Amino acid sequence: MDVTTLYSIGELSRRTGLSVRTIRFYSDSGVVAPTTRSPAGYRLYDLDALRRLELLRTLRELGMDLPTIRRVLDRELSVAEVAATHADAMDVQIRMLLLRRSVLRVVASRGSSPEEIKLMHRLTLLSGEEHRRLIDDFVNGTFGTVDADPAAVAMVRAATPDLPDDPTGEQVAAWVELAELVGDEEFRARMRRTAVRQAAGRPVGIECDAGEELMEFTRQKVAEARKSGIDPLSDRAVPVIDDLVHRFAEVFARTPDTAFRDWMAQQFEEVHDPRVDRYWRLVWIVNGWQVVPDLIPVYPWLIQALRNDCAA
Repeated sequence: MDVTTLYSIGELSRRTGLSVRTIRFYSDSGVVAPTTRSPAGYRLYDLDALRRLELLRTLRELGMDLPTIRRVLDRELSVAEVAATHADAMDVQIRMLLLRRSVLRVVASRGSSPEEIKLMHRLTLLSGEEHRRLIDDFVNGTFGTVDADPAAVAMVRAATPDLPDDPTGEQVAAWVELAELVGDEEFRARMRRTAVRQAAGRPVGIECDAGEELMEFTRQKVAEARKSGIDPLSDRAVPVIDDLVHRFAEVFARTPDTAFRDWMAQQFEEVHDPRVDRYWRLVWIVNGWQVVPDLIPVYPWLIQALRNDCAA
């Protein structure tokens, strides 16, 4: 054998950037065995050993474990196979880091309590499959009856919330609130009552009885009040509500007194449950969809104004 093709352990160290101690460890473990030894007993390595060491160093820097690298060097696994598997594993790690960063940003902005931090962390670390199972349990628990309306079930499933890999702080907070909401039995009962109407897309209750002309007038007046920045709890909302109450009282042949105003608020709350509206708003936030000020802008303002007027 031509001695010039052999490298001492010191020469390998200079060529690969690995320390002598590290090369000796790999040599002793059999990952890169010496080709031969000098008459004085020093280890000598050929060009193939040098290439193995260079590949080993590269794969280690990419985060691969030594047993897997050894299988690559022994040609039991191809570099492509290992790279694909390792890339998948890194995707999971990156997703976890992005989620942790989002949780930390929410904590920093909200000053969350230790309990809330633990809840956020636990919920955001759920896998995609576990996210789906959480919503599946909600849908099945809410509409899991024989006579469940297929259109309502399809509507809820079509808008399944899906937390992205790199969520914003707002999306993390929305997902945590959403996860708590769907586990509430009272909310599930409310969802059952309103989902059928929403899926059908037709007015019911007070909307139907009041007639489309009055309902269109109501939506227009409340929209104008909202656009003008009128707080439903302010004195500026009083003339708007007074006018609407009198119009509704005339249609329903009722006296526009406090009892009637309270009845109106109850009717609109039944048709447009605020917690159900909140559910859809949270779904839009989690999925990154464009969010309007409210799911149904008219009714939250109208109900607040009626309730405030009754209290006054």
